[in-house]
Amino acid sequence: MTRRDFLWLAGMSSAGLAASGSLVGCATDPVTGQPRLMLMSEEEEVAIDREHAPHQFSNDYGVVQDARLNAYLTEVGQSIAAVSHRPHMPYSYQAVNANYVNAYTFPGGTMACTRGILVDMDDEAELAALLGHETGHVTARHTARRQTQQLLTAIAIGGVTIAAGQSDRLSGYSGAIYAVGALSAGALLASYSRSNEREADALGLDYMVEAGHDPEGMVDLMAMLQNLSSRDPNALELMFSTHPMSSERFNTAKRQARNHPSYDRTQGRERYMDNTANLRRIRPTIKTLQAGEADMARERYSDAETKFAQALKQVPDDYCGLLLMAQCQTAQGKHREADKYLAEAKAAYPGEAKALHLSGVNHLALNRPEAALADFEAYERNLPGNPNTLFLKGVANENMQNRRAASEHYRRYVQLAGDTEQARYAAQRLQAWES
Repeated sequence: MTRRDFLWLAGMSSAGLAASGSLVGCATDPVTGQPRLMLMSEEEEVAIDREHAPHQFSNDYGVVQDARLNAYLTEVGQSIAAVSHRPHMPYSYQAVNANYVNAYTFPGGTMACTRGILVDMDDEAELAALLGHETGHVTARHTARRQTQQLLTAIAIGGVTIAAGQSDRLSGYSGAIYAVGALSAGALLASYSRSNEREADALGLDYMVEAGHDPEGMVDLMAMLQNLSSRDPNALELMFSTHPMSSERFNTAKRQARNHPSYDRTQGRERYMDNTANLRRIRPTIKTLQAGEADMARERYSDAETKFAQALKQVPDDYCGLLLMAQCQTAQGKHREADKYLAEAKAAYPGEAKALHLSGVNHLALNRPEAALADFEAYERNLPGNPNTLFLKGVANENMQNRRAASEHYRRYVQLAGDTEQARYAAQRLQAWES
């Protein structure tokens, strides 16, 4: 396998999954109570969560294996959801192992905070502000509103007229709404507007105060993010691209906070420290991994390897650290070295899918198609619904000279993938075998 072939396969992470949908029409805005054109139903918002959230969490190195921490996030989050404009939504809250500083929500209320942001906050009021802001995105239906606008723009450009009874005719556009692509927090939230952010700030502040949290937590959260940005701009590159920050937002938060009663934060600070103790214990490791990832982004692989080695010396079984080291080795063509770290990662977090995917691709690079196929099948059992797994299984079977199985997987992949480089390759192989 050439380096280009390996990188081509390694780039196939989470799938461009699509969900079916239909045009909905007017709905009542949960926040204002006014009618609003909405081309995504509440059921479809929830369906997006169920289909995409597991893939996003795996992209972020899985849910943090700390039941106490996740229960704490749920407790704080549910207290905010209960006083929101959409308390009936199936909210859920998880910490994920990613090191970058961010939090995100799917439109049905599935939320995640990265461990990178959790170790930079100081108390429960800041956490409540963060979850309140994300809840504001859900209650204001920002994703549905954004996708409705994008659909209407596409329809206008295409000269298509919406009328009753035309849902079949528009099914292609409706399906395009849900083409999230290679799932990441950036892809999911990249189009939030500044007005969306301002509305989520205001709603989040109202919700956190009504749930009994000090409004200054919102001000302190924004101050922390701005201070971190001045010290390490790269650390907040994704956060600020998905949640546009401005001095105007910060000043508005300070002004609005004065209009709410203040609360004693002593107990909340103690609760936050107690429930994040395991994460804060490895904060230096997380910061070292952040620096290594910055080196990786600049293709300074030797520097990144040094930092990842330092982090793993501190926490040898850190799942995220092991996978980052494996990815650093593969980027340098050191597939046998990567194999060691991938095996350790699979042992450190049994069943988490990302290690299985990366291990399978690495086995292909080592000309071990049988082992690769076993990893891809295990990946599919743990995280079904990724069409790219079909392609990778096709490659493994082709390398095993099992043309029949390879053809079956390639054919199914072509049907699902659309016009991608991998789909064109699969189609060419099918054509060659059938001629």
